[in-house]
Amino acid sequence: MDQSFLTNINICGQSSLTGLAPLEAVLFDIDGTLCDSDPLHYYAFREMLLEIGFNGGVPISEEFFIDTVAGKHNDDIALVLFPGDLERGLKFVDDKEAMFRRLAAEQLKPLNGLDKVRKWIENHGLKRAAVTNAPRANAELMISILGLSDFFDAVIIGGECEHAKPHPDPYLKGLEALKASKDHTFVFEDSVSGIKAGVAAGMPVIGLATRNPENLLMEAKPAFLIKDYEDPKLWAALEELDKATSARSV
Repeated sequence: MDQSFLTNINICGQSSLTGLAPLEAVLFDIDGTLCDSDPLHYYAFREMLLEIGFNGGVPISEEFFIDTVAGKHNDDIALVLFPGDLERGLKFVDDKEAMFRRLAAEQLKPLNGLDKVRKWIENHGLKRAAVTNAPRANAELMISILGLSDFFDAVIIGGECEHAKPHPDPYLKGLEALKASKDHTFVFEDSVSGIKAGVAAGMPVIGLATRNPENLLMEAKPAFLIKDYEDPKLWAALEELDKATSARSV
């Protein structure tokens, strides 16, 4: 791990963002990070798997969803759900995504405080990209519903990279698209695979404990966890970052 990243760890053992000053960019995951979409994904998976008699006709549990599905790329999900029949698995996840988009069009809501952090980023003139394992059709629909189509400078799709998350490729591609330095960028993520991807790309990751268990998220080594974008921990960290930026510009 390089020294610039290590400087972001303070003596209390918690991560600080001050080593990133001056901040250039912020990278966001989409599902569970911009919006609480996991309940819609869970519902779609549960109902469609029930229809085909998966698991002996017993509905999948939320624990199964978190362990097997949340944050993972559809190719990997297809292999787990339908081992030995990838073609069937890929057709199933495509149909499931279509069901998700129908649900999202009616029910998707932004995560608490998203508008507040959006304004902070815009007021600071920062570059921003969405980096997701979701299919492009899902990503663009969610971004549109949330009113963020003009907010993001780039949308990076894991399936369009050489490797999806938890590999660092999507986040490295996001940095490249923005022409931003990893030493002056941080990430918002809500899944274990996403946090691992951001950390592997050399950036501090602020983890959102939207749905996934905090102990599992912490194992992926985020800088710190927040409940949502109203969390005082986030705004304290951003205030310290502003102070560090001001001090360096004097």
